[in-house]
Amino acid sequence: MQDKITKLFKAIADPTRRDIFHALVIAGTALSITQISNQFDISRQGVTKHIKTLENAGLVFIDAQGRERFCNANPKELKEVNKWLQFYSQFWDNSLQNLSQYLDHKKDA
Repeated sequence: MQDKITKLFKAIADPTRRDIFHALVIAGTALSITQISNQFDISRQGVTKHIKTLENAGLVFIDAQGRERFCNANPKELKEVNKWLQFYSQFWDNSLQNLSQYLDHKKDA
């Protein structure tokens, strides 16, 4: 079974999925799969497959109303990606600070 961060990265790795997610976030409300499909030059089945990947990562949740399925964005899940990136951001900040101190020390010596 994939861990949460792997599912998130898989979901946002594809530009079409990012665009679908972005469209849902910008809409600020639930959109039907038909409404989403109309925004893309791929089949409804293709859009549904992308939405399933986003749903699997927790970035989208689906509400069935009769025969229609409505999708809502859940951007809070991206906090996991942000936490993962912050570790590496801090790592590089510290590394660059250490390099700067080292170079300053060498310059003064």
